[in-house]
Amino acid sequence: MVNKRVAVIGSGRIGRAWAIVFARARFEVRLYDADPTMLDGAIPSIRDSVADLREYGLIEEPDEQIVSRVTACEKLADAVHDVDLVQENIAEIVEVKRALFAELDKLTRPDTLLASSTSGLPASTFTEDLAGRARCLVAHPVNPPSLVPLVELCGAPWTTPQTLARARALYEEAGQQPVIVTREIPGFLLNRLQGVLLDEALSLFARGYASAADLDTVMRDGLGLRWSFMGPFETIDLNAPGGVPDYAKRYGAMYRSFAADSVPFDWSQESIARLDAERRDVLPRDEIESRSRWRDRQLMALLAHRRAMSKSDDDKTS
Repeated sequence: MVNKRVAVIGSGRIGRAWAIVFARARFEVRLYDADPTMLDGAIPSIRDSVADLREYGLIEEPDEQIVSRVTACEKLADAVHDVDLVQENIAEIVEVKRALFAELDKLTRPDTLLASSTSGLPASTFTEDLAGRARCLVAHPVNPPSLVPLVELCGAPWTTPQTLARARALYEEAGQQPVIVTREIPGFLLNRLQGVLLDEALSLFARGYASAADLDTVMRDGLGLRWSFMGPFETIDLNAPGGVPDYAKRYGAMYRSFAADSVPFDWSQESIARLDAERRDVLPRDEIESRSRWRDRQLMALLAHRRAMSKSDDDKTS
């Protein structure tokens, strides 16, 4: 059987992480970037990340066997020739995406899935005029997709159900956790949920209710612990003896009252500058990259723990 072939367009952080996702799933990966310097650094960076995954027991093959499945291509046409999926990861500029997808529509097989990693642009904004627009969709990952498996699949009004079904099967085969966004909405699901929480956190900070560090603690050592293995609906279902209706009866009025007190954050320069100052006291700007690497390793440790717990649960039920 021929392994699936995937083209990853854009070799920044997201593109490199996608390359790892597909390569460790035994897909053939072709990596392209319009910037030769970015492309030159991609394979060494991927090799380092795969080594980290090895350290935490998250890959089962030798490092080089995985890295060898990724090929850097100097020409877009070579990268996308005869592939099953194109995963685009370029700048969030609709005109640039529109131009690239027009090229992809001409260069690829008629059945190749054309997916964008965009965080907020609906597929309809850059695929409307394409002959092959029915095969286009958004496949929005969480940074980095090699460690956070969620991918949100959202089509344009003209994307066929068959396209979404094929995409879901392919991402599942790659080890991801795809969800379907049933109609277009800016920001999709994750960013809209994150946006509500971020807006309230920033508002509470700006109004002087807590420091940035303490608000981070509320999430990290409070909500985040539960939300690392269950969602908000399961959380409330378990937090009242009678499940969701019981929780709504007990706490619904309290949550409704928050709306009267809520003050949306306006992203004022003064508040952002104060937040940045607090963060820079904790983390100098030139250490952000190393802290990001620390974050990734923490995610690896969490994934390794979840994998071990899942195996333990399976053993108990077998």
